[in-house]
Amino acid sequence: MDHARRIFSEYNAWLQSKSSLEPKALRIKAGFDLDFIHQECRLGLIRLWGEIQESDEYTLHLKMNDLEHEEFSLTPLENGFEIAGGSKNALLYGVYRFLNRLATGESMEKIHEHSAPKVDYRIINHWDNMDGHIERGYAGNSFFFLNNKFDYDQERIKNYARLMASIGINGICINNVNVNKVSAGLIAEPLLTDMAELAALFRPFGIRLLVSVHFDAPMIVGGLTTSDPLDAGVKEFWKAQSAIVYDKIPDFLGYLVKADSEFRGGPEAFGRTQADGANTIAAAVAPFGGLVFWRCFVYNCQQDWRDAQTDRPMAAYKHFQPLDGTFDQNVILQIKNGPVDFQTREPVSPLFSNLKNTREAIEFQIAQEYTGQQIDLYSLAVQWEEILAAEVDKGKQLKSLFGQEIVAVTAVTNTGNNMNWTGNILAQCNLYAFGRMAWNPELTAKELIREWIQITFETDAHGRQTIEEMLLTSRGIYESYTAPLGIGFMVNPSNHYGPNVDGYEFSHWGTYHRASSDAIGVDRTSKGTGFTLQYPESLQRMYDHIESCPEELLLFFHRVRYDYKMKDGRTLLQYIYDSHFEGAQQAEALLQSWETLENRVPQEVFNSVKARLQLQLLNAREWRDQVNTYFYRKTGIDDEKGRKIYM
Repeated sequence: MDHARRIFSEYNAWLQSKSSLEPKALRIKAGFDLDFIHQECRLGLIRLWGEIQESDEYTLHLKMNDLEHEEFSLTPLENGFEIAGGSKNALLYGVYRFLNRLATGESMEKIHEHSAPKVDYRIINHWDNMDGHIERGYAGNSFFFLNNKFDYDQERIKNYARLMASIGINGICINNVNVNKVSAGLIAEPLLTDMAELAALFRPFGIRLLVSVHFDAPMIVGGLTTSDPLDAGVKEFWKAQSAIVYDKIPDFLGYLVKADSEFRGGPEAFGRTQADGANTIAAAVAPFGGLVFWRCFVYNCQQDWRDAQTDRPMAAYKHFQPLDGTFDQNVILQIKNGPVDFQTREPVSPLFSNLKNTREAIEFQIAQEYTGQQIDLYSLAVQWEEILAAEVDKGKQLKSLFGQEIVAVTAVTNTGNNMNWTGNILAQCNLYAFGRMAWNPELTAKELIREWIQITFETDAHGRQTIEEMLLTSRGIYESYTAPLGIGFMVNPSNHYGPNVDGYEFSHWGTYHRASSDAIGVDRTSKGTGFTLQYPESLQRMYDHIESCPEELLLFFHRVRYDYKMKDGRTLLQYIYDSHFEGAQQAEALLQSWETLENRVPQEVFNSVKARLQLQLLNAREWRDQVNTYFYRKTGIDDEKGRKIYM
């Protein structure tokens, strides 16, 4: 930990040495009720410039006006600059955006922006456990909990709140959705008082807390004998306990619930619907303006691999689409961006096309559980841009639903107690991009990557261009050497990192590729499992036919022979061979590119990223050799280019 602190200290000192921006002489003018925002603005400018000299010749005006609640404007004036917002929170967002744009090197007189978020709720989901361990966490342990109690450093929490608010985050769920008996007690004393103290640290930054709650809390916390959501005693428990929560934390945002999923209790155990479960809890928080985020990650995780008709991607639609319009107004269904589980390549979840009368949240994962675990370089912004531009109905992109059916954007975070927050410094870009895209889904990956580089690194044009190219190509490289064409998984079941082609093949998780000696993939067309029928007609037709199915999703929707000719004339098998050989070469090229940046970035940063890229290269080579050997053994067909495949 001492070594990590030294790395962070040197890195932070290097960042704060960027003191070349002008002007340094100005007066910051704000009303007395804006003291906190005034201090945040002053602190940010001092970190950029090193100091501020008071001057009446140039004035920075901070004010609230009649803009919308979270809307802000940045406006150059003749002898100063104005930051305005429709509320204190909006003004704070404006201050942070102003500081970010200054940090990219822009001069004040050229900064002009008017901005409002497309959705009301932009939320980070922590998967922190109260013992201090983070489920699927790759940047250390929790900075909220240790030894089954709250244990945190107040300054780190404030820095984290500032970090989140600076990219527009306004809600944070502090604990794992896989709630256990200890974390179920967060909504009761003595933990509730401690949580209220944590909420107070986030409050000035415009961030409201949520907690993941246990569906069986009426039994675990309330001592009842049932959790049946239609039971009068259960309803009374949720009402009474929620009243206690809101008495302690009046601005509490609400509850996140994972029910009937992966061994978690839920309403279906009592013969009730998902709407029954969600609405009972929603009714309890409604008087306080609270929300219930109800996850749609519900499927049979005890599937028999012999069952070729039960198809995991179809599960969420079957559970929730028939209930459209039956959920209370303060219930928000939280839907993963794809129908499976944060894979490198999936189609968009069909639920987004088919819930016309229900409020929705789209859920992403920043934590890179299946996308390199913050060891392998992977720009999620590139993937998210594709997802947001994906068609959900004829002529309609997913991002067009923001502010309509989709009222919230959520993500599983990648932060931990590592001193640079994300372990791999380059993985910070994913966190930054999430907040900015949640605010404005029209932003491109290239714009966001370039912004983040300019804010983070003071380097020359070669350095900036090199990092930008590495990040922009990283998603394609990772996909190339792992499991392309939408086949997914093929990872080690225990830790979800590294190749294990048949690791899930005979398991109960429902994630099968069904490779044989002549073909691979699952037929999910209308003539197969019927998954394509969950989409609107135009998409169903496109996915149903192998000729019109997007090639990058070929093996997600179709069972394909190895001798099938791809659009470029290669056979599917040769594509598999080429992809994995080329991906490993490209992973090596990433390392070589980074090595050109020695002396262009801080040495400790250079060494840290280089070590991870070296691990990535080993991982890529292992994927290449295991996957290619697997398919050679299946088919007995040689690589046309005569490259080394192990027997």
